Amino acid sequence: MHILLVEDDESLARHVANGLRAAGHIVEHCADGREGLVRATCEMFDVIVLDRMLPSLDGLKLLAALRATEDTTPVLILSALGDVSERVRGLRAGGDDYMVKPVAMSELLARVENLCRRGASVAVPANHIRVGDLDIDLASHTVARGGRKIALTLREFRIVAYLARSAGRVVTRSMLLENVWDYSFDPQTNIIDQHISKVRQKLSEGDEPQLIHTIRGVGYVMRPE
Repeated sequence: MHILLVEDDESLARHVANGLRAAGHIVEHCADGREGLVRATCEMFDVIVLDRMLPSLDGLKLLAALRATEDTTPVLILSALGDVSERVRGLRAGGDDYMVKPVAMSELLARVENLCRRGASVAVPANHIRVGDLDIDLASHTVARGGRKIALTLREFRIVAYLARSAGRVVTRSMLLENVWDYSFDPQTNIIDQHISKVRQKLSEGDEPQLIHTIRGVGYVMRPE
């Protein structure tokens, strides 16, 4: 699943993001309400995990603005405000679920996956991604191109899944490091280039066109020729 996490508590955000990624999900994180709204309206996500109290734009205002655009992406609200009246406010503002901090990671994961099942299209399962003739099954961690099965390491699979989720959009090296390796960007490292090179070789055999393209000085983009 492609999940947007909007949370300004750095420690909690790291804990939640790492837990979701360990379960095989792709997580985009931002710590600011206005940035969260921009990301939520400009990109497609399966679920949004939204903090209630955020800098620059309150979580409920963000949610109201999102619902005003008729966006129906499932939203799980996280909040330190646990009174019944506050939970009701959150649900009436357009939230699909509400959890009170501190949260148990196992419960949060179960609630996120339940929301995704509710919001998933029957025609396009949430655990399946297709880019051109490339098919990715997130549940079984399998990748095939034109019927040809491709053997990938776990790291390579996460790279392919992340690029496929963002197909047609440029992904920077720092975004890959944060979401695939889970650590901050080191401009001296060439680990990204090394892995991308291996993945390219596996995805394209013979005269098959490349799916991963380099945007010089920026990053990479997955798109069929």
